[in-house]
Amino acid sequence: MNLHSLSNMAVLTRLLVAILWFGSLATVTAAENTGFCAIDKPKEDCGDSVEEKDTFSSPLSVRYLLYDVNPPEGFNLRRDVYMRLAIFMHRIKKKENWRLVLPPWSQLYHWQSSNVGEQIKLPWRMFFDVKSLQKFAPVIEMEEFLGKIPKHRPAIDEVYILQHYKDMWDEGKEWQDRWSIEACIESTPYSKSGKAFKGPFWTYKNLTAQKVECASFQGHATLLKGLLNQSKAKVVMIDHAEVALHDTYGDHVYWECRRSMRFAHHLVEIAKGFRKTHLDSSDDYDGINRPEDWLEEKEQTTRGGGPYLAVHLRRKDFLWGRAKQVPDLQFAAEQIEEKMKELQLRKIFIATDAPKAEFAELKTHLSKFKVLRFEPSPTLKFEIKDGGVAIVDQIICSHAKYFIGTHESTFSFRIQEEREIMGFQRNTTFNRLCGREEGFPCTQPTQWPIVYK
Repeated sequence: MNLHSLSNMAVLTRLLVAILWFGSLATVTAAENTGFCAIDKPKEDCGDSVEEKDTFSSPLSVRYLLYDVNPPEGFNLRRDVYMRLAIFMHRIKKKENWRLVLPPWSQLYHWQSSNVGEQIKLPWRMFFDVKSLQKFAPVIEMEEFLGKIPKHRPAIDEVYILQHYKDMWDEGKEWQDRWSIEACIESTPYSKSGKAFKGPFWTYKNLTAQKVECASFQGHATLLKGLLNQSKAKVVMIDHAEVALHDTYGDHVYWECRRSMRFAHHLVEIAKGFRKTHLDSSDDYDGINRPEDWLEEKEQTTRGGGPYLAVHLRRKDFLWGRAKQVPDLQFAAEQIEEKMKELQLRKIFIATDAPKAEFAELKTHLSKFKVLRFEPSPTLKFEIKDGGVAIVDQIICSHAKYFIGTHESTFSFRIQEEREIMGFQRNTTFNRLCGREEGFPCTQPTQWPIVYK
């Protein structure tokens, strides 16, 4: 496949991207002010606030929680950290008037394309359906928050940098949830400039904070309530939010949050177009039917899927970070070919960070089959950025008849969750490639079944 093979689809999808993108710009504020639950739910169960009647400094008005994550962390781990904070907000939204401010996406390790323009300050609506997120938790985009703050004061009142306790790993130390304000163990990226602190702040040069402190933290995200309750600040930021753990992993609230993370409509449409054109796949033909609103989703069993095998083959940093579990290209091809013969399929979709030369080599090992990857035109790639390309990859993988992932890759985890939501049989979902040193077969991923109320 080459870049020109998607040219026809790219013309149509560019129009759709533009319509959805500018439409979302016009409607985001209205949507976010309508509340944070289904329209038919009583207002006392929603995240509606009295902010519109109050000034920014009013004690009755909304408080804002901002957060950031350790810079090296990737896109899919950051999605998981969002879930920890969103579930926390979901649990307290009936009693406390907080808004979770979605941190804009900036240059990540895997976003290495040089021909897509700057990849900084990207709003969540580029990748996710923010209206869908708001039906679970009271979240807003950063730009809306910035539009509410007075210009004469630092935007952020207090920054708390989470850090692990020094004695956390001491032998015989009993685990207990705890937090305390302490001296910073490591150097921080914040520095005092006059009466305010400057810092990274998602590359916004005009953002400052009044106070920065370190908080040793050991426990679940709910423990953040104690940290917030001891503060009277209106705007609080949690840095290194990945230190806070999931309250519960895999219960129905976790899965409600995960189900609310619908992808942006324009990316879904791009994936649909690719599946239809190159993989003979459509939702109707594959037997995959999902309601528009995740709140209407019910437990289901999907026995179909697109007539292709999907593989996530992680390369680059995994080649040295998990060398024993990541196969060489020939051994990967041997495992893929065996599964293709078993399933009697002819098409393989590969989601990979492998360079073009490695992908070409992999295709030579699989010459009996049609091997595809998503390669958007330069114009389309500029519009959806590297993050959008990765999401289209995930959508296509999640619709396949059978999926094989990479050991301990969060990219593969997210695909497995998506397939679990759609009701695929778990033996078609929780699979991975084996490293040559492990041999085949090898230990497969742990299954995390979806839970409904």
